[in-house]
Parts: sequence; C-alpha cells; structure tokens
Amino acid sequence: MAPSLRTVVRRMGLRSLAGPLDSAVRWVAVSELEDPTPFLEGDELLLTTGMRLEGDFSGYVARLVARGVAGLGFGVGLSHDEVPPALVAAAEEAGLPLLEVPRETPFIAIGKTVGELLAAEQYEEITRAFAAQGRLTRAALRPEGLHAVVDRLAAEVGGWAVLLDETGQVRHATRGARAEAVTGELGRLRGTRMPASLSLSGPEGHVVLQPLGGGARPRGYFAVGAREAFTPVAHTVINAAGSLLTLALEQGGAQREAARRVRQAVLELLLAGEDERARAVLDALGGRLPGEPFAVLAVPAEALESVEATVFATRLPQAAGGGAPAEGAAGGAGVVLVEEGAADEVAGAVEGAVGVSTACRYGELRAGIDQAVRARAASRGGVVRFAELAGQGLVGLLDPAVAQAFATALLGPLTAYGARPDLVASLRAYLECNGHWDAAAQRLGVHRHTLRYRMRRVAELLGRDLDDPAVRAELWFALEAARR
Repeated sequence: MAPSLRTVVRRMGLRSLAGPLDSAVRWVAVSELEDPTPFLEGDELLLTTGMRLEGDFSGYVARLVARGVAGLGFGVGLSHDEVPPALVAAAEEAGLPLLEVPRETPFIAIGKTVGELLAAEQYEEITRAFAAQGRLTRAALRPEGLHAVVDRLAAEVGGWAVLLDETGQVRHATRGARAEAVTGELGRLRGTRMPASLSLSGPEGHVVLQPLGGGARPRGYFAVGAREAFTPVAHTVINAAGSLLTLALEQGGAQREAARRVRQAVLELLLAGEDERARAVLDALGGRLPGEPFAVLAVPAEALESVEATVFATRLPQAAGGGAPAEGAAGGAGVVLVEEGAADEVAGAVEGAVGVSTACRYGELRAGIDQAVRARAASRGGVVRFAELAGQGLVGLLDPAVAQAFATALLGPLTAYGARPDLVASLRAYLECNGHWDAAAQRLGVHRHTLRYRMRRVAELLGRDLDDPAVRAELWFALEAARR
C-alpha cells in the first residue's frame, strides 16, 4: 500500500493549505508546464514553482483533479514568495490537496522520501507474505495436512476457502464458503481447458479458483473468497497455498502408487502359490486378504481408487488370466478380491463394466481371475457374473486340469489337422449360431458352402454326428474348457 499524503507532509515538514491528506502517493513528479496532465498517470504528488502560472488558476486545478493527482506541492522563494491566494482558493473549491514547499526543501528530497516510503511498504508486504507462507507451511505439516492448509488460507485472507477433488466434489470447506458457486463454475468449465487461475467478482465478493496438480488433468481444485478485492500480498499467499496443496496431493498420489505396486506383487505371489509370503508382505501395509471362499472382481482400472481403501484391489497382471482370450479382455482392468458375501455390494459401488467370478479359494485364484475377466468382457457396462454366462457355469464347477485334458483329447484331431485352426473357429461359430448355416457363415466371413465343407471335415475327423445334441453339448464344453 502506498504512503498517504499525510505521511509525506509529516516526514518533510510541509504545510497543508487546502484539501484532505488521505490520498495515496504512488510517485513524485516535477513540472512547470501549464498543463502537465498528458505526462501523468494519476496518484502523483506534483511539484512546481509556478513560474508559468498566474491569473486564474481554476483551469489548472481542474485539469489536475480530473487526472487524479494525489496533491500539488508549490515551492515558494523562487518565482513566488508565497503560494498565490487564488491558487489556494481554487484548490479549496476543487478539493485538491495543496502543500507549501519551503525554499530550503529540495524537490528531489521529497522524491527520495516518497521512494523510501514506497520501498518500505513493499518490504513490509514481502515480510507479511513470507510470514503467511511460513504459517501455511506449518499447517501443511500437521496431521490433517490439506484441511489445515485450507483453514489457514481462509484466516490469512480474512475470508473463506474450499478444497474440491478432481470431480468437483467438496472435500473440505471453511465456514461461509460459497461451495455451490464454485462447483457451478467448474461445471460450466467442464470440457474446456481450465486456466491456471480464474478470478470472479460480484456483489457477494471476490473469488479466486485454481486447479491443483502438475499434469494436464487436475488432481483437484481449491477456491478462496473474500468481501474485499485481494491485495498483492493476498495473491502471493493464495499462490503459496496452491503450491502446498499440489505438493501434498502429488505426494499422496506417489504413496498410493507405491502401495498399488506392493499389492500387485502380493497378487503375483498368490498366483505363484506363495500364500504365506503374500500375507506377510501385505501385513507391512496394514492390509489383509479376504478369507476363503472369496470372489474375484474384474473392474475398470480407473475404479481401483474408489475401492482399494476397503478391499484388496490392484492392477491385473498381463498374463494373470491364463489363456489369450482372457488377456485380450483384460485391457485397462483391475482385480479385486473380496469375501463372497460382500461381492455384490462392492460390485454395485463400482462404475463401469464389472465381472464377478464364482466362489473360489487361493489355489484356484488364476481360474477365478479368468472367470471375472471373461464376465467383464461380456458386460455392456453393468455387473455380469461368470455363473450367469450360458454354458460357462458348468465348466467352473469342474477341476480345470480334468476339463483341459478332456478338451485336448476331444479337439485334438481338429488342432492337428494340417495346422488348420479355421476348423476350430468354424466349429465354434457353428455351435454359437445353433447350427444356422447362414448366420455362422456370415460371422466367419465365408460362404455357407465353405462352412458346410468344413463341418463335414470336422465330423469326419472327430467321428461324431454334429446333428446329435449330446455331441454338440460335448463339443461346446470342450471349446469352453480349452479357453481356460
């Protein structure tokens, strides 16, 4: 804040002749022109000896008032022994602060004094800003971290503050926070590029809204508001709070990522049959594995954060599902292990496609993951259970090794036939279309006569009648078991 004219008068021993002394002095200018206003910006203390001023001073004074000068200092002892009474009268009438500058007071001394006062004010502002930053930093070190910073920020600006997550939901707000106005503004900006800082002004006060996080996608937002416009010191404090909040969020994200990597290592130990080692590693995080029997959920990877605080959840390893079909369906998926009785509740809380396995034990974890992934691949956005998939529930009830051996023996002649995998694919399409030639041929992209030829070769190689429902059931079971 610039020094007042009263402070300058007191410092320099000047005499006030007219007008109030409350105006702020932002600079000192010296001019003997009859109209110096083209060279002024406003808020200057204008100094003159009046060597070109005489007669009617009303026009001169009016121009200075219109320009917004802080005051007029008239030096006596050179062209005028005293300040002209007409000038005093004009200044008094117009409300222009008028000062008498004695002969022994150099104009440059007044300029230096104002410069020193301005520098002192700036130093005081910087000192206040540093002190506020220190208080914010100490708040950030408290156990409540983010919330403490928000509370301290509101106190520093004499207003309110609110912290929001990346979706715009309020995480913490101080008393009197205009949270609805902030979330409404975020909703209006959704889908556009969020600026580095957004300032809003209205009858209810002034608001600054900033995103948090260093990436293209904000990790959250915070807003601060007050009745009065923010000073430069307040803006410095707001920016410091934004940096501290961003740092806290980024550190929290790094910790979450480290915990996720540990959980992924635990999952890999479980898949390797190292149950005890997996539990020991998870104990270090204060986590636990569900008891048996449990269900496996395949969920969107972005949904892990919403459930990992209450259940065991991690990214799905590349080959966790076993066969190629499961891996292909697993892109962008996470895996959740949850006690069987809680599977429906957890699955219902997840947004997006979710697959749920049948009940399994840790020795059957790989099969459970494969089931969950297959069920998720069949989903169109909701929850699908593996047992609900036609023809899949029976496969899950049998020993995987026995089912695989049966499939290998039954389909072996087809897979060995001249390395022609099109016979297996053609058989699957034929069975999935319930023996309808046109539909199956269209699915394969071949002519129906080509498909009829292939099915004759399948029947010859297997020695089975494909029109027999029992044969079709066995072949369908073998094809599904081969996927495991």
